[in-house]
Amino acid sequence: MAITTSMIKELRDATGLGIADCKNALNDSNGDFDAAIKTLREKGAAVAAKRASKEAKEGVITAIVTDDAQSAAMIEVNCETDFVTRNEDFQNFVEELRGEALSFETDAMAAGVAEKVEEKIGSIGEKIQLRRNVKWTVEGTGSITSYIHMGGKVGVLLELGCEKADTVSNPVFEELAKDLTLHVAAAAPEYLNREEVPAEKLEEEQGIMRTQMKAEDEERGKSRPDEMIEKILIGKTNKFFSQICFLEQGFVKEDKVSITNLIAEKAKELGDTITVKRYVRYQLGA
Repeated sequence: MAITTSMIKELRDATGLGIADCKNALNDSNGDFDAAIKTLREKGAAVAAKRASKEAKEGVITAIVTDDAQSAAMIEVNCETDFVTRNEDFQNFVEELRGEALSFETDAMAAGVAEKVEEKIGSIGEKIQLRRNVKWTVEGTGSITSYIHMGGKVGVLLELGCEKADTVSNPVFEELAKDLTLHVAAAAPEYLNREEVPAEKLEEEQGIMRTQMKAEDEERGKSRPDEMIEKILIGKTNKFFSQICFLEQGFVKEDKVSITNLIAEKAKELGDTITVKRYVRYQLGA
């Protein structure tokens, strides 16, 4: 397969690596983007694990939470240009949809919304869509908190559970919930805990780790014993989990403290049990 300049540029945008490295990786993978990324990672290159979105869209993410923090919804409304994002008519339309979002079905537009969108397209003259939405109600005792970052480019909903009803209104609990949503916005964890990581993803990652260690041994001209490799693999795997799992990540405000330890510390202060029930993070166009 012929490797084009646009293919090389796309891989460079996703990895930040040089032209030669990207071209060679694409040649080795016969133009397969994901295989090229894997090849670069196996060679030890610091590249992004995710493919950059080919269809980055403009628009805004916004959320609504009821006064009692027991129900919430978040929506992403897209348009074609940043110019329209700043348009007052578009902003008012988004606010209208936000106000109705608690009545929408999750990931499906409520009756009448499609007609409103079509009408707004006609008045603004640009494609508009309610791209996705989510709606939650607290399960058990707890609360839902939202956080919108970068003027609507990132949005987070998080449900925090507890056992005592009066904990929900405690300022310590409320501050923890806000801090956790801020962390999700900044750190973008892929999974809540290591139990949620698919076995095939872990197996692939460990395969890359083994390939990297083998390459290091070949470069040194000396092989490590199998038991040493397994011990190193455990350490690398734990680090991998700490990068992608919410509860194992270092807190963005104090990276030496894990999210699990932060929650335990606040739970002790409150005299209650606190758990992260669920979270969702939207990134505009992703």
